[in-house]
Amino acid sequence: MIIIAGHELVDAERRDTFVAAFRDLVTQARGVDGCVHVAITADSVDPERVNMIEVWRDAEALKRWRRQARGPKVDRPKHVEVKRYDATDGGRL
Repeated sequence: MIIIAGHELVDAERRDTFVAAFRDLVTQARGVDGCVHVAITADSVDPERVNMIEVWRDAEALKRWRRQARGPKVDRPKHVEVKRYDATDGGRL
């Protein structure tokens, strides 16, 4: 399982527009074979922060998605901190 997780910072007054611009991309990703979960959301505390998470069944599913994914045209974030994690175990809490 592959997890992509992190956040981006954008100007507070454009955060909600930034998040909304990714709605179609998130919808498309969720329909792709191998997508476990994708979300791009406004942070509940920081008005500049956009949280993002992707969970993929395996590296091949993520590669297939990356080859076809076309993100929206948006201004660059002020800061990006996103990392990939390779999960070797998981289960219910």
